[in-house]
Amino acid sequence: MKRLIALSASYGAGGNVIGPALAERLGVPFVDRAIPVKVAEELQVTFEEADSVEAESPSWLERLLSGFTGTDSSTPAPLPSDALTSDDFRRETEKAVIAQCETGEGVLLGRAAAVVLHDDPRVLKVRLDGPRDARIRQAMSFGASDEATATRTLDHLDRTHADYARELYGADVRDFALYDLMIDSTR
Repeated sequence: MKRLIALSASYGAGGNVIGPALAERLGVPFVDRAIPVKVAEELQVTFEEADSVEAESPSWLERLLSGFTGTDSSTPAPLPSDALTSDDFRRETEKAVIAQCETGEGVLLGRAAAVVLHDDPRVLKVRLDGPRDARIRQAMSFGASDEATATRTLDHLDRTHADYARELYGADVRDFALYDLMIDSTR
């Protein structure tokens, strides 16, 4: 049985619930927050900056590279000494994903792990998804405050994750060829 799973999940598909439960059942590490922590260490930026690249890569990088942070765009912020690019984050994220793969076990949620590890036969690549309305309802059951918030979040994150995969890897997260298994986790 494979003990290394690259788990891709659209918003509302329950990746943040299924991933840890799967890792616990298999007795392997759940690797989600560890990736941006490692990337932050390598690039000498804060965890929040590294973590936000996947969630908001274009806007985050534009803000960072233009020298502004926060909600007040008139407040200058110093740029990191080595003007970081999305390529820097992609490269460090790939190194962290590959390093986890070399351990031979773990459930890796997101970070385009299914794309990065696509050709590695040791890895089971799984996509969690489902119909839009079902994912909105499921997101609400997992704690989204209301339908309007869940809908806005779904639209934003679906677009952002698709952009991340396309811009950094030229991949479509909904491409069946990326995965060994696709599951409608809303059923």
